[in-house]
Amino acid sequence: MKRTNAYLAILFGISAASAAIPAFAYTGESLAKDAKITMQDAQTIALAAQPGSIVDSELENEDGGSGLRYSFDIKPAAGGATHELGVDAKTGKLLENSVEGANPD
Repeated sequence: MKRTNAYLAILFGISAASAAIPAFAYTGESLAKDAKITMQDAQTIALAAQPGSIVDSELENEDGGSGLRYSFDIKPAAGGATHELGVDAKTGKLLENSVEGANPD
């Protein structure tokens, strides 16, 4: 009986610990098989263009470039407006660097 209780306690502990691990999925992750560069490489490109903290990321089909784009919302380290950056998922080219929510005229 003690062995069964110990076994159940271990299983419960593993289940509780795994529930605390955050998921690292991002919107559009199913499209990654078509990308030529990784999310990590795209993040490096975006952060080189706009230093700060990435607060949102996704992979999406969108007009411009190859049509497959990583998009990042980056909050500048010095404060200020969040920027949206787009990196072509097939070429690594920076496609967009604009203030989030700004409407071009």
